[in-house]
Amino acid sequence: MPTTTPVAGMTLDVVERGKGQALLFLHAGEGLEPQKPWLDLLAAHYRVIAPAHPGYGRSELPGWMSSVEDLAYLYLDLAARMELEDAILAGACFGGWIAAEMAVRDTRRFSRLVLIDPLGIKNGGVHDRDIADMHGMPREAYMKLAWADPAKGAIDYAAMPETEIAARVRGRDAFALFGWKPYMHNPRLKRWLHRIDLPTLLLWGAQDGIVTPAYGEGWCDAIPDARLEIIPQAGHFPHWEQPEQFVDRLAAFVDGKVPS
Repeated sequence: MPTTTPVAGMTLDVVERGKGQALLFLHAGEGLEPQKPWLDLLAAHYRVIAPAHPGYGRSELPGWMSSVEDLAYLYLDLAARMELEDAILAGACFGGWIAAEMAVRDTRRFSRLVLIDPLGIKNGGVHDRDIADMHGMPREAYMKLAWADPAKGAIDYAAMPETEIAARVRGRDAFALFGWKPYMHNPRLKRWLHRIDLPTLLLWGAQDGIVTPAYGEGWCDAIPDARLEIIPQAGHFPHWEQPEQFVDRLAAFVDGKVPS
């Protein structure tokens, strides 16, 4: 069960599982989904600390908080409060954007950075769409872009308790608040990615249609000595769609193993 953790004058829902080296995991815009296999698989290797972003779960969303920069400082404060040292910083989708914003500011408590299909930067021109408009398309179209096998991401809302539906709507509203304008990126972030001084792994779903592997190459080129690995038969959420491959690749990177 999540615990409520005070930080920066507010409270966060935090799921913690496993033992060993700490891994701070920042979740996707769709939510944390701790019931999926990825979390237990990851917790078999690490002490996983997974907060729910403000506006998700029971995490507070103060009226003053409205930017991804706010979230970056919030999680740096969380890392300090928990006295993390030599920790792994990982983030998926929206959480990858937050993790990158943290890493350009302060990496003292971290030893590795793993970004999983992150949003957050602009590669193309003003009129080029680098990031699919997730909020402006029908759910069916979104599922085809976000999943290699959309059936794996299907949700039966009719069977879901009203409290959980309300929580998902609240999270979706928070996602839009933090990333609406400019849409799901910080125009200045790419200019500062050169400041990241951690070994960095970019994990990308081969069939991601929200942000394609070509978009991932833009990230890889901007972060010094970063490595991009493609996970087959996965879309925008490879940690959910191919959890074993995700954990194996992350663990190999942390252990310093180079893929053959």
